[in-house]
Amino acid sequence: MKPASFLDGKKILVTGATGLIGKALIRKILTEKAPSAKVMALVRNREKAERCFSDLLGSGLEIMACDVCDLKPADLGVDYIVHGASFTASKSFVETPVDVIACSIRGTQRVLDFAAANHAKGVVYLSSMEVYGSPQTDDKVYENSPAYLDTMQARSSYPESKRLCENLCASYFSQFQVPAKVIRLTQTFGEGVAYRDNRVFAEFARCAIEGKDIVLKSKGETKRNYLYVGDAAEAILTVLEKGRGGEAYNACNEDTYCSIREMADLVVNEIAKGKIAIRYDLDGGAHSGYAPVLKMNLSSEKLRSLGWEATIGLKMIFERMIESMIKERARGAD
Repeated sequence: MKPASFLDGKKILVTGATGLIGKALIRKILTEKAPSAKVMALVRNREKAERCFSDLLGSGLEIMACDVCDLKPADLGVDYIVHGASFTASKSFVETPVDVIACSIRGTQRVLDFAAANHAKGVVYLSSMEVYGSPQTDDKVYENSPAYLDTMQARSSYPESKRLCENLCASYFSQFQVPAKVIRLTQTFGEGVAYRDNRVFAEFARCAIEGKDIVLKSKGETKRNYLYVGDAAEAILTVLEKGRGGEAYNACNEDTYCSIREMADLVVNEIAKGKIAIRYDLDGGAHSGYAPVLKMNLSSEKLRSLGWEATIGLKMIFERMIESMIKERARGAD
C-alpha cells in the first residue's frame, strides 16, 4: 500500500507549469504522489497547457491562464505553492535584462502576496545555482558560501534578480510569516526537453541524434553539477514538505560534477559511440549570453539531510532526454 502523501486532498498552485520542471512536478504529484490532490497550473498560454496536459485534464488539474505578474492575492483555498515561472533563455539575460528583472521581482512578490492571502502551508521558490556568481576553485559550494556578481553587467540581470527574489522570500517569512523556502537548482534536464532547446545539453543531444560533430564555442572549461528532472521534482517536494521557512537548499547530483568538455566527451564516446567528434569555434560565442567560466561544485548535503537523494547519473539523463527528443521529432513537434 502506498504511504500517505502530505499532498493528499490538498490544493497546489504551480507557476511556470508548462516549463520542463513544472511539467515534471505536476505529473509526479498527480500520477505518483497524490492523485487525490488538486493542482492549479498557472500558465500564460491555455492552449499550450491543454496540449501539454491533455491526459490529466479532468483528473485533478485546473489550468489558470494568467501572467504571474498579474496574479491577484485572492483566497482560493490553495495549500501549497511552487513558483517556477521565470525567464530561462540565456540570450534574454543580455538582450532584455530589464524584462528579466521586472518579471522576476513582480512575479515573485505577486506569488508571495497570494500565498499570504491563502494562508499557504508552504511555498517553494525555484532559484538557481547562478546566485553564487562564478566560483573559481573546485571547493564545495554551500548555501552560506560567499558570492560575487558584477552588478554592472547586463548578464547579471538573471542571477541578481534571483538573489533579490530569494531575499523577498526570506523577508515575507520574517515579516508576514509566509512559509517560503528556496531551492537552488543546478542545471536540470531529462525527458521533456524540447528538440530545439538552445541550451548546451540539448545541443549535444541533437548532435548525437543527427550524427553531427559537437562544436564548442568556448574551451569548455566551466564545471558544474547536473540534475535529472525527476530528481528535481522530488527535491522540490522534499523542500515543500520538510524544508524550513526562510532557508535555502542546493539541489544537484554531486556525482555529475564535470566540465563542459568532459560532458561533450561523454556524449561522443558513451552516447554516440565515437561516431561524432568535438570541434571548436572560439569566435562564435561572444554574444550568446553564456555565464562566465566558473567551477560550480554544489553541495547537496543540506537537502540530503531532509531525506532526499539523487538517483540518476549523467549518462542516463542523456539517454532519457535523447529518447524523449527522438519521439518528439517523430511527431513533427520540433
